[in-house]
Amino acid sequence: MKSVAIIDYGMGNLHSASKAVEHVAPDMRVHVTDDEAVIREADRVILPGVGAIRDCMAEIRRQGVDTLVRDLVDEGRPLLGICVGMQALMARSEENNGVEGIGLFPSEVRYFGDDLSEAGERPGERLRLKVPHMGWNQVWQTQDHPIWHGIEDGDRFYFVHSYYAEAEGNADIAGRTRYGVDLAAAVARNNVFATQFHPEKSHRAGLQLLKNFVQWSGR
Repeated sequence: MKSVAIIDYGMGNLHSASKAVEHVAPDMRVHVTDDEAVIREADRVILPGVGAIRDCMAEIRRQGVDTLVRDLVDEGRPLLGICVGMQALMARSEENNGVEGIGLFPSEVRYFGDDLSEAGERPGERLRLKVPHMGWNQVWQTQDHPIWHGIEDGDRFYFVHSYYAEAEGNADIAGRTRYGVDLAAAVARNNVFATQFHPEKSHRAGLQLLKNFVQWSGR
């Protein structure tokens, strides 16, 4: 029986993610685990994450998850990063006065800012946007990727975040969202796919994405 390992380093939305994966993959074993041996034996791996990137990266490094993730990616194992798990895969975040990430992607993670706004309907009108970006937003696909199979371009996914990976000049961007600025809703490179949104909280489209991931070969 094939298996999916959800890495438990103490900073993830583990229950929701595991239940969603179990729902879309009833014939696979789903392990929520910090056991390196179990993770290395899994056919597919998910790196979740919630909270401050400083705390996440501190635990990732303390537990050797950064090295483990690099090894799995080098071996060609399909890897899915979710929310702060995606941000942890970047080179650096400006949160907490600057935190170095795992570095699988070269992008930097930026703060939305305290004066985020968008154009209103009237000429010159600016509408203040709340930070964090919380709720449903459309995702526009920028790569023809197997993970998007059965998901409409412009489908809505659920976001909760105050920091984002930039869309502009991002060679790895797989999905784009607009919230005051253009941001990378998803990135992809080789056997790695990562989302800023929470697929496990995104109803039909999110479950389809997770189903696609557990069926994805990494190519």
